[in-house]
Parts: sequence; structure tokens; C-alpha cells
Amino acid sequence: MTAPQIRVEAEAFDQGAELNRFTSAAAPAGAVVSFSGLVRDEGGILEALEIEHYPAMTAVAIQAIAEEAARRWSLTATLVIHRFGRLVPGEAIMMVATAARHRREAFEAAEFLMDYLKSRAPFWKKAFTAGGAEWVAAKDSDEDALGRWG
Repeated sequence: MTAPQIRVEAEAFDQGAELNRFTSAAAPAGAVVSFSGLVRDEGGILEALEIEHYPAMTAVAIQAIAEEAARRWSLTATLVIHRFGRLVPGEAIMMVATAARHRREAFEAAEFLMDYLKSRAPFWKKAFTAGGAEWVAAKDSDEDALGRWG
């Protein structure tokens, strides 16, 4: 397996171009799975979401999560892109891609990465609406999702 590619950046990225580049370099994979997380506007009131992080802590945490995925599944490649800064509804927050010889490994590893990134990667989110701004609290459902990974 190639070393996981981890990027934490403010700039928007082209999901299609990232997936094409990842797939081209993922040999000898038989399966590539990708997921993109978008800023969701529940209720049509969100103006923006601001994501903050502590760079030294965040990169190390994401690297550890990706390495754990590589221990659990036989991956040929892993990509994690996570943005920070101010994002508006519909923009991509993050992208995960996994490549493996078989689809089950690629799917499970991608789900593992998404569940752990959602709950364990050190990001702080603040939602801005016409009514003001407030920090977004962790959800019990995100913590519950980790239970299936033991």
C-alpha cells in the first residue's frame, strides 16, 4: 500500500479530478470507493459553516485514523481531504477515497474512515444563520456509528 494521502486545506477541490488522479495511482486495485461530504443546510437557514482546527493536532489524528484503516483492511491507496475555513451550503467539506483489491474492503474502509473522521478528527464547526452563530455539538448518532468497528 502507498502511504495515505492526507490533506487539510482551505481551498476548494475538484472532486472529479481528485477521484480520477486517485484511481490512476491506485493500482493494483480492483475497487475504488469515494465519498464526499457537503455542507448541508437543514431548514434552509444556514448561511455558512466555519470549520476551525489546530493544524499540528489535526494532521496527526487523521494520519492515525488512516493508518488504523490500513491495518484493518488490505488497501492499495487511501485519500483523505478535509477543508477548513468558511464554507457555504453545497460546498464539499471532505472527501475520502479508498482502493483495495476487492470492493468489500474498499467500502468498509471508506465507511470506517468517514465514521472516525466525523467523531475523532479534531475539527470545530460553527454554524452561521440570520439569527446568529453557534458551535455545532457532537451528535450521539456519530458516536453510535463507531460502535460497529469495535
